[in-house]
Amino acid sequence: MEIDLSPQLAKKVYEDNGGSYYSWFPSDLPMLHQGNIGAAKLALQKNGFALPRYSDSSKVAYVLQGSGVAGIVLPESEEKVVSIKTGDALALPFGVVTWWYNKEDTELVVLFLGDTSKAHKPGEFTDFFLTGSNGIFTSFSTEFVSRAWDLEEKDAKTLVGKQSGKGIVKLEGNISLPEPKPEHRNGMALNCLEAPLDVDIKGGGRVVVLNTKNLPLVGEVGLGADLVRLDGKAMCSPGFSCDSALQVTYIVRGSGRVQVVGVDGRKVLETTIKGGNLFIVPRFFVVSKIADPDGLEWFSIITGTPNPIFTHLAGSSSVWKALSPTVLQAAFNVDSELEQLFRSKRTSDAIFFPPPN
Repeated sequence: MEIDLSPQLAKKVYEDNGGSYYSWFPSDLPMLHQGNIGAAKLALQKNGFALPRYSDSSKVAYVLQGSGVAGIVLPESEEKVVSIKTGDALALPFGVVTWWYNKEDTELVVLFLGDTSKAHKPGEFTDFFLTGSNGIFTSFSTEFVSRAWDLEEKDAKTLVGKQSGKGIVKLEGNISLPEPKPEHRNGMALNCLEAPLDVDIKGGGRVVVLNTKNLPLVGEVGLGADLVRLDGKAMCSPGFSCDSALQVTYIVRGSGRVQVVGVDGRKVLETTIKGGNLFIVPRFFVVSKIADPDGLEWFSIITGTPNPIFTHLAGSSSVWKALSPTVLQAAFNVDSELEQLFRSKRTSDAIFFPPPN
């Protein structure tokens, strides 16, 4: 049975006056379940506070919009309070406890992409809240709460009774959350809009790759990731992941066209993509994109490896350039003149191709 690869928008799961939480579901995007992938977004209004939580999945977080503060507690470690802004990527391994806060007027929006192979529900993240109406305090008996935290019963009842928010609350009054510390960003966050470019092709596009060198925690998460910015009308070379990985792509902004070709050379997807869309390319399937005039920007994770490898089928680094001329001639069933013409093209362009003159 063919799987629908059509790009999808996230659906709202819950909200409070402090913000909203959105998710993609396997019922709408079947590859989430098949590939054991989770995808979600957190949107916080001014003074919105996402309550402390941990997840059943390792993730990569990417700040799509705004600025704010993230609190991160790695297992058996002290809290790190990190300032975050648009373009920041953070690796969140299993067991990490996080909270998120926005004190600015601009909405803070954070994307989460991750591996659900060990999750309760394949294709979905499940968060476990430390506080709130659905937090761990609300279901333990008063006796257990008072014994565990060495509290008198009346204090335990007050503690449990105050848990009214669910997931997200809006902070009022004089509460001041910890201020971020610059040194806490080291090794915790990488700004993909400011980091050195791994690929930079004039009129074509730019790439920043997250790996174990520039963000070591991706090694613990086990995912590779990249931010790609394709210039107007430019093309991204057809290519595939050659290490048995799935490519999960979120369109950050702009629009364009995408085609995916799979088993037996059949085209399995041809559609327009735009900001907010999420789509998944199955293992070894070949994908290519062309940006609309305003350009196209996307953030992707690659499952299964923190240092993914791609094979490109066009451009100066393509596999065609490595094959012998007679092999190409025999494989394409063409004469040597056409083989030489084919080989002579794209000798300087790699990965991205500017629009034709």
